[in-house]
Amino acid sequence: MAAERSPSVALLYPSDRAARDRSDPAEGRFAALFDAFAAAGVAAEPAIYHDDFADEVDAQLRRVDGVLVWCNPVESGRRRDRLDALLREVARAGVFVSAHPDTILKLGTKDVLVDVRDLPFGSDAIRVDSLAQLAEELPLRLQHGPRVLKQHRGQSGNGVWRVEQVAGSALLKVRHAQRGCEEEQLDLPALLQRLAPYFEAVSGGHMVDQAWQPRLVDGMVRAYLVEDRVAGFGHQAVNALYPATAGEPAPPTSPRLYHPADLPQFQALKSLLETQWIEQLRQRVGLTPEQLPMLWDCDFMFGEPTAAEPDRYVLCEINVSSVSPFPPSVIEPLVAAVKARLASNRAANP
Repeated sequence: MAAERSPSVALLYPSDRAARDRSDPAEGRFAALFDAFAAAGVAAEPAIYHDDFADEVDAQLRRVDGVLVWCNPVESGRRRDRLDALLREVARAGVFVSAHPDTILKLGTKDVLVDVRDLPFGSDAIRVDSLAQLAEELPLRLQHGPRVLKQHRGQSGNGVWRVEQVAGSALLKVRHAQRGCEEEQLDLPALLQRLAPYFEAVSGGHMVDQAWQPRLVDGMVRAYLVEDRVAGFGHQAVNALYPATAGEPAPPTSPRLYHPADLPQFQALKSLLETQWIEQLRQRVGLTPEQLPMLWDCDFMFGEPTAAEPDRYVLCEINVSSVSPFPPSVIEPLVAAVKARLASNRAANP
């Protein structure tokens, strides 16, 4: 009787034809992960992706048991529409896909901030469906403090804007979070002109307006998750949106420092995530436990403390499309979770 075939997984990430022709697991950011899969008895292979050779990747993925995907929603002018369609078809064919494109749409867009606004980690967040709505409502909200306007999908600060009323003036202080941008003063029509592209259908057709969190200068905490368990933390000063001083650029963002899941200062956050918040989030967006990503992360800002909550956290965004880099502490639980899921799928579909 033939020995049972080892479970197999492809690690999909974008690059060019030359990188695909090499398909070297030791090349790039996932070398340690490939090694860990090999040590666990899982056959892991690179699946280098580009739209130009999507058909080759499609054929490759249909030969493996599962695929883990790292690909930003928009990067260098390219979108992942064709990749998402491919992944949906591969999943229908029985291959385990994480994160599935439908899961990304429920967790990995700024709409999740509106979905969870009344949950313990939520904040004042409003969906804005048109420039006309923004023109009518934004001035009223700015009377109560600065706002942060976020495009539907993006990364690295692209499409995230802090807006504040200039005291005694019709002008607005505006800063784009993308690296290298400086604070400007614009009137409302000029701001609307800047934001118009985000309301086009190809960009999602809407934005999310979230209340500014004054403690952003204290940094951002990133909780790395493997399914419903915390596997590590990242912490950094994120100053891209912090108000300018005398017209100067924002202070530089610090490097993200990576920590294992047992870092003492974030144990309260870990407990809240694992015992309450992930379940609340999952139910609110309509995902089953099996639909949670193998690897994802939640970015939290520090909220204003209260007597009841001296350490309050406010959700900033959830990253699902391309969570990398990540702490070394993530690798072991990620490999174990993927191996268990592949075995479960194989048992259910012999």
